[in-house]
Amino acid sequence: MSINLDTLNRWLLAPAETERLEFKEAKQQYDTGKLMRYFVALANEGGGHLVLGVSDQRPRRVVGSRAFADVPALNEFKARVVEKLRLRVNTTELMHADGRVLVFEVPARPRGQPLDYEGSYLMRAGEDLVPMTPDQLRRIFAEGQHDWLLQPAMETVNAEQV
Repeated sequence: MSINLDTLNRWLLAPAETERLEFKEAKQQYDTGKLMRYFVALANEGGGHLVLGVSDQRPRRVVGSRAFADVPALNEFKARVVEKLRLRVNTTELMHADGRVLVFEVPARPRGQPLDYEGSYLMRAGEDLVPMTPDQLRRIFAEGQHDWLLQPAMETVNAEQV
């Protein structure tokens, strides 16, 4: 999906943030630990976008962001994300009439592997970040396991083979 100003304008009209779309004002900067926590939650929910430079309350508007304003700082942060989370996030910088917007594209976690940040497996509950529930973790771990019930039944076997 190509992210451009039209995409941003559609997102601004969204009725609410979702498990896959998060807005942060971040006018000057944003805490990198919090960003990593959001990346983990977005990845655990199937991937999504975190947008800096947009008010997170409706009606949403572009406020501009100076976070990661230079390329070396952004590249250093992206390298830290890979090191800490084993996850590569892509970024798109948009120059809106009301200011700079930085979009992080967060991929889905690997199949059968929930992501954590500093020991916390996170997901979204409404607009909050919360620890994953045990049943959600079990479902994710089960994704990577072979389901023998889906295998075809053997035919013409004797009692010893059963």
